Formats: sequence, structure tokens, C-alpha cells
Amino acid sequence: MKHAAYGSWLSPLASDRVVAQSLRLSEPRLDGDRSYWIEGRPSEGGRCVLVRREVGGGCADLLPPGYSARTRVNEYGGGAYAARGERLCFSNDPDGCLYALETGGLRRVTVPDGRRFADLVFEPGRPRVLCVCEDHGVSGEPMTTLVAIDLREGGMQTFARGADFYATPTPNPNGGLVAWIEWQHPNMPWDATRLMLARVGEDGRLHDVRRIAGEGESIQQPAWHTDGTLWFISDRDGWWNLWRWNGAQAEQVTRARAELAGAPWVSGSVSYALSGGEVLCAVTRDGRKQLARARLDDGRLDPLDLPYTDIESLRVERGRGIFVGTSERRPRAVVELDLASGACRELRASSDVALDDGDIATPEAVSFGTGDGETAHAFYYAPRNKAFAAPDGERPPVIVKCHGGPTSCAVPALDLRTQYWTTRGFALLDVNYRGSTGYGRAYRERLYGGWGVVDVEDCVRAAQYVAQAGKADGARALITGSSSGGYTVLCALVHHDAFRGGASHYGIGDLSLLVSDTHKFESRYTQRLVGDDPAVWRERSPLHHAERIRVPVIFLQGLEDKVVPPEQSQQMAAALRARGVPVAYLEFAGEGHGFRRAETLRRALDAELYFHACVLGIAPAEPLEPVVIEPPLP
Repeated sequence: MKHAAYGSWLSPLASDRVVAQSLRLSEPRLDGDRSYWIEGRPSEGGRCVLVRREVGGGCADLLPPGYSARTRVNEYGGGAYAARGERLCFSNDPDGCLYALETGGLRRVTVPDGRRFADLVFEPGRPRVLCVCEDHGVSGEPMTTLVAIDLREGGMQTFARGADFYATPTPNPNGGLVAWIEWQHPNMPWDATRLMLARVGEDGRLHDVRRIAGEGESIQQPAWHTDGTLWFISDRDGWWNLWRWNGAQAEQVTRARAELAGAPWVSGSVSYALSGGEVLCAVTRDGRKQLARARLDDGRLDPLDLPYTDIESLRVERGRGIFVGTSERRPRAVVELDLASGACRELRASSDVALDDGDIATPEAVSFGTGDGETAHAFYYAPRNKAFAAPDGERPPVIVKCHGGPTSCAVPALDLRTQYWTTRGFALLDVNYRGSTGYGRAYRERLYGGWGVVDVEDCVRAAQYVAQAGKADGARALITGSSSGGYTVLCALVHHDAFRGGASHYGIGDLSLLVSDTHKFESRYTQRLVGDDPAVWRERSPLHHAERIRVPVIFLQGLEDKVVPPEQSQQMAAALRARGVPVAYLEFAGEGHGFRRAETLRRALDAELYFHACVLGIAPAEPLEPVVIEPPLP
């Protein structure tokens, strides 16, 4: 073992190893003996490939080059395909059209006219697909409806209109009923939604439309049981629990002080599955997820002894389950679960990079006091590299990470991007500030009215906590975040002197610009987070207090970003340079909100390492492509 300063260790994880084979796995499905999922491939420019696996067989790509199974509804997408029997339908990202995949090949079903489609599901008994339609060909903000599309003729029938947003059309097995979720501005789907139910007539249209639950609660994920009851998740009691509609009223099934769902940023999010006399569900307690069985009669939750601490997109069919799971020591994978034996098998791993156990930093849950006498939470990753140790008495620099959303969460699971830092001798602190999901509705809503204050305070207190506990060098704390996390970074640098430098990945600098120039889904979100007063927007905007930032900042921005347009980063960088603050600014053509291409991901990682090393005066162990910092660091 070699002795070297923290931050200067030679890592087994070069950036090309982190990103070159790192797949974005999503939307697993089961259909008879077949399994499906989507692979977002950085090595193919971020293309989303639909993959099928037969039981006992190999995997096959279903889409030829040039096609990508992705939707841009609400900009975040999700629910991009449906598969049943020999029929498959998907949304193609390059043109936004729906395509049918048949024996004879691909056939375009809709025309490229500004419409986008998501939450695809086949309608029983009819050759139609039900889905959300977002029409960008109208004046003003896009119009969202529920539609039924005939796969033979391409005709489109509007099912429901009038609400600002729709999600999750869910027909019952015989096709006679359909349920869905809808909501209105200024709510987000984790604020207040409605569960709707209607009868599908012989004419294929909806009749007897009625609201059966919802208004001041967040309802999501309707699903039909074979006994005819309609199940859903609601946070009516302050936690996302299971409920069911028996035809006359809603009944609460589980009563856990835990979350059985997360914030539905993407369409098609599924966190539970009905299976005979029980429900398989992903349960979050204290930020950690665990699969559990819930009894239908009394709602008791019985945890399964599985290694996964993050679980997404759960499906069950014919005694099999499938989900995307991550553990503390293995990367994300599409996992098949035998319901009878509890045995798991990984069908596809997101990465083939194997780390020695001696190089893996595992998350330590920490809770700490913060403002108003409250408690906030984080996951701490200590530096770890089996080949290196730091000199006696030295404490590591710490990178405080602010997740995006901000209504989202940090999860305690293996992420090679985290290990990129810890194997080099940095500590990383992933903060679940007040406003994060996973801790109940009251914790989630603590950010409302306090964005840019509450989240910032929690990130500062987190850095102070680990420093006082001897886990990090408080004089060498850095802060990083993407999207709303980038906003938290910039606000922290404006109002506090706790950090030596910051990294803003497509972060927000001007709230007024965000309100006037963002997409429909989040167009009222800022008002909920900050308020309606433009004077408060200005006061909370880092751009208007750039003179208070005195430490170096690196900005990383996609030029095709529709959620946080490039002007946000460009204006912040220019304002800081004009005041003599050292700034690095990198922009990436063809990238939107969230980087997807291998070359971008690799460059962003190495650029941030180069920048932080310069700020802290650390000599990295490997050569890195320089980043221009203007004006130069002193």
C-alpha cells in the first residue's frame, strides 16, 4: 500500500471505464416468456435500444440504427413502448412518431406533426394503443390529452381532454373500463392529482366519466386486480401507501410510515405489482429501498431478503418479477425474480466494469441537525482504494452533492461516478435535504417557499457535520449539483463561505428567466418552490448576487437543454468573469437536460476533476485534458 495525499490516488476507474459501457437501463416489461427493457447507450450517442430476451435464451436488439425508443413528453419522457404477444409499439425519438414493430419490420403509425406520445398501453379487445398525447402544434403551451390510436389505420381518437396533464391510462383486463391520472396547474404530480374512471363504449369512446379519488392528495399508479378492484397509491395519510377502489369507495391497504412510491418525474413509473393474493412493492424507509410483500387482507409488509437498495420499474407476471435494481456493491441491472423461491438473476448489467471490494466505497447513512430544530439526511462515502492510504492525520476533501429535482432523492446504491471520486481519495456526501422524497409528504413539502434557502442550509450543515465528526477536511469542501442541484450550488456560494469551489451542471441562475422560458411540466413549479413575488425571485436568483461569489466555479451545459436553457449558465459564467472570479465553462452540442453521450460524460467527469484539483492544489495521479479557467487561478 502506497501513502499519498487524498485526492491524488491512482484510481482503477478511468473516466472511459466509467462511461463507455455504462448503460441506462429502464422500463423492464414481462410478456409471457419474454422480457423487454430499454438500454440507453452512451457509446451510440445516447440512443435508446429496445431489447428482448426469451426465457433461457439470449438478448436481441429490436431496433435498427437510426431508431431510438424514447419519448419527450413533459421533457423527461417515460412509458415509451408497449409489448403484448406479437405486437409491439414504441415512440421513436428522432421524429416523435409511434411505430409498430411487426413480422414484416417497422411500420410508422403516426405522422411527424408536433405530437409526442407516452404511457403506451394496448387496449384489450381492440387493435389500439392508449397513451398520453402532448401536442406542440398548438399556440401557447402544448395541449395534453389522452388518446386512442388505431394501429391498423393510424386514426386517433381523443379519450379525455380539459386537464392540464394526464398520465397512466389503465384499461381493465376485459377492456370495459379505463382509469387514469390527471392534474391541473400549478400542481406537480406529487402535489395533487385525481384518479378518474370511465366506461369504454362499443363506439370506443368514454362514457360515465367520474373522479373516484383525489384532489388534495398525490395519487399515482392505478392497476387492476383480477378480482375487479382498482388499486392505486396515495399519500392521503402523509405517506405514499397502497389503496384500492372496491366499486363504491376507496379503502386504505397499507399504513406504513414509509414510501411505496417516489416522485413521478418520468411517465410509466411503477413501484408495486399485484400477484394473486399479495402485492410485491418497493418500500423506502430512511432513504433505502427494499422489496416487500404486502398482504391483500391486512396490508402487512413482509420484507424480502434481497441485496438491492434501489429498485425501479417493478413488474410481475406468471410467477416472475422484473425490475431495475442496484445494490451497494453491484451496478444497476435488469433483475428477474422467481416469486416462489425468491431467487434473483441479473439479465443485463448496466456496466461490465468489475471493482474489487477493497475499492468500493459503501454509503453510510448520516442524520444531522439543521434549521428550525429539524433533522436532515445524507449518505456519506469515504475515500477507498486498496492500493493507497493517506498520511497520518490527514482528512479528505469532501464533495457535497446536491441532487436534482429538487423533489427527488439521493439513493444509497453503487454509482461508478461516485466511485470515480472516492477511489481518487475524495469523500462524497450525497445530501437528502428537506424537500427530498423518501421521508414522507411533510418532509417533501418543507422546501415549498424555501427553495434556495432550506436546501442550501442543509447542504452547508451536512458539510459541517462530517467535518466535525472527523470524516472530512472542512477547509477543503466542494459542492456540486445538476439542474436544480446546480441552483443549490450557486445559492450556497452566494450566501455561505463553506466551500472552496463549486460545479454547476446545467444549473439555474435566474429564476425569472426560468419562469418565462421553461417547459410546460415545470412552468408553475418555481412559484410553488419560491412564491409568486418577482421581487423574491430576484432575491433568490444567484445571477443578481454574483458579486457575493468569491470562489471558482465550473459550469457544464448542454446546448439543446429545453428545461434549463443554456442562457442560464452562460449569463452566470459571464457575470462571475466580469468580477474577476475564476470560471470554467464547457458546453456540449447535441446534449439536452442530462448528458447521454459517452464523449460528453467522459469529458464532464475529467473536467470537473481537473478543476477541483486546481482549486485545491492537488496533483492528480493521471494526465487530464486541461480546462480553461478565466481569469486564471491565483
